[in-house]
Amino acid sequence: MSIKKGDIVGRKSYGKDIFFIVDKILKTTLNNEFAILKGLNIRIMADSPIEDLEIISKQDVINSIKSSDKYLENRIKKNKDKIINNLTRQRIYTGKILHLDGDRKYSEKSARYYNKLGLNAVVKNIIENRQAKVVISLLNKYNPDILVITGHDSMLKNGSNYNNVYNYRNSRTFYEYCK
Repeated sequence: MSIKKGDIVGRKSYGKDIFFIVDKILKTTLNNEFAILKGLNIRIMADSPIEDLEIISKQDVINSIKSSDKYLENRIKKNKDKIINNLTRQRIYTGKILHLDGDRKYSEKSARYYNKLGLNAVVKNIIENRQAKVVISLLNKYNPDILVITGHDSMLKNGSNYNNVYNYRNSRTFYEYCK
């Protein structure tokens, strides 16, 4: 069975510990195929040779999503109960949150969970390399108390110095824009 964009897979070399959605298939100059992968339940990106991937059964995918959702729901309930208990003792202002995320799926997921927690949050789906260009105007527009910026970043293939911002795919755009 050939792996294609949209398939849900696990990496055999990692014991299929994380399920991924195939985002892209790339061919190398040697005609080898690699897949760019996005985490199904967790915020991660990876790449893998096609031959290391195995398609995950529909039932395993359903079970994984249910398990992940149940875990998050339990954490929300636990934290919401703490917040409510604190509110009965004192008045707490949680502030307005502005959250920028480069992945639509996780933007939507974050917005749902902020809502379930009763938090005042504005979540914007903005691709990572554009976030630095729009963050100031969004701060001025929404005037948040808290800014959360999430997205995928990675060290460039030939990068070697972890402390050099130019060795990263997206972090450097903030540095360039703000210097």
